[in-house]
Amino acid sequence: MEIDNQKKEKVIAYIDGFNLYFGMVESGFRHYKWLNVKKLVFSLLQPNQELVAVKYFTSRVNNDPDKQKRQSTYLDALESIDIKIIYGNYQNGTVECKRCGNVWKSAKEKMTDVNIATSIIVDGFKDEYDIAMLISGDSDLTPPIKSIHSLFNNKRVFVAFPPKRHNSSMAIVAKGSMIIGRKKLQDAQFNDEVISKTGYKLTIPKEWKLGTKDISI
Repeated sequence: MEIDNQKKEKVIAYIDGFNLYFGMVESGFRHYKWLNVKKLVFSLLQPNQELVAVKYFTSRVNNDPDKQKRQSTYLDALESIDIKIIYGNYQNGTVECKRCGNVWKSAKEKMTDVNIATSIIVDGFKDEYDIAMLISGDSDLTPPIKSIHSLFNNKRVFVAFPPKRHNSSMAIVAKGSMIIGRKKLQDAQFNDEVISKTGYKLTIPKEWKLGTKDISI
């Protein structure tokens, strides 16, 4: 029997949490929020690749107690499967309509693109991966993709676009890309109950279950 001694390519996945989340919501895939991102990434690997880490980039929402509770439950579920979570900032502010003068509350996520770019480049210099799998459609990440390919001849960035988040500028500079479809998301759901790292039972938020009204976050 022939033994395949080919060394497998090391893969680190870098997930833009809000970009993935809102892409799913805008595509009507709102009942797939209880997403096991490690299972999703495994489904995207090739046979000659091995997953060495998954890094999830997000910010904690702070403008609604119910949203905060749902997000905290989900983040605890991710930590239960050894996902490394890197936080940015979620800043509250206001937006004014220049034409009518009306003002309304707004919130923006800050630092996620910078955190992803920094992590991909630092991990590249530390030789932590052969392939960086980037799950995002944020065009601000085009420059770091180009930088990785110019700095390292033996490394490449593969982009898996969330639904509704395909970006041509990223696809052009990436060494391969795809769009994550509904079936991949459906097949990568957590069980309804997950045991946290501290032993607590985490249950899928009832608002996220199939058949319920769509609720953001």
